[in-house]
Amino acid sequence: MKAIVQDHYGNATSIRFDDIDRPPVPDDKVLVQVVAAGVDRGALHFMTGQPYLMRLGTGLRTPRVRVPGVSYAGRIEAVGANVTGFAVGDEVYGAARGTYAEYVLASPDKMAHKPTQLTSDQAAVLPYAAFAGLQAVADHAKVQPGERVLVIGGTGAVGSVVVQAAKAAGAEVTAVTGPHNQDAATDLGADHTIDYTQADFTDGTHTYDVIIDVFGRTPTRKLRRALTPSGRLIIAGGEGDRWIGGIQRQLGAVLLNPFIGQSLRMFLAKENTATLEHMNGLIAAGKVQPPHTHTYPLVDAANAVHDLEAAATPGRLVLTV
Repeated sequence: MKAIVQDHYGNATSIRFDDIDRPPVPDDKVLVQVVAAGVDRGALHFMTGQPYLMRLGTGLRTPRVRVPGVSYAGRIEAVGANVTGFAVGDEVYGAARGTYAEYVLASPDKMAHKPTQLTSDQAAVLPYAAFAGLQAVADHAKVQPGERVLVIGGTGAVGSVVVQAAKAAGAEVTAVTGPHNQDAATDLGADHTIDYTQADFTDGTHTYDVIIDVFGRTPTRKLRRALTPSGRLIIAGGEGDRWIGGIQRQLGAVLLNPFIGQSLRMFLAKENTATLEHMNGLIAAGKVQPPHTHTYPLVDAANAVHDLEAAATPGRLVLTV
């Protein structure tokens, strides 16, 4: 089968288009014929092996999985003997390792049936955004109707899900984003927007019941100024150095948490069917918009990765197979 392969960690220059063997199907897996695969920051971290801390799980010197990619949409080609709930021909989407290929082995507990309202391109970019965004809102922040919610990074892949999920939960949502994304945040349903280049959202002028920090570097001590005395901070992501990423900020929040009235939390998103089915329900109800996508053929994966790094292309990037 055709696939993108990678023999060493790196970015767009480390991958190539090649032929590899189609994998056999274990009893507890399904083989999916990939129609589309998301090109996202999660996949990029696995490709580059950064932050370096993650290599304890992905391979110290070289990637354990030679084919990049972590999200997909496609049709089931074969079903393992122990798998129930899915059949050959089903259209599905979910998370797996090695999705930049014509076929991928997938676990049935990390996939769901594709919503009919979405194209395969749109579904392929949703899994990791759904895992992080919906779990942040529903499982960790436990957003309630009428609460004031601040979303930092409100128009990115995860942030856009957070904004829409918080609105669906009945919250009053403020999105923090750059100057060129204010209208996009409003289109997602945000009640208010803040341009972080023009205003300090941590100066205490406005306080919030919940802050969900998706892609930030703001120190926890500043974020606490924007929380109510019993407010909840959920750190759903963030960037940092190439060694340990933003984990020091997250761990600092967790260590401080027992000593203050506010709730400071971090979490690792869980890849599971339940979250994807939650997303399916929101899409069916019209509460989450289909994402805008920009597609590249599989053979052009290096250009897609380059454009992701350079933020050169609007919309969510997708490889079509």
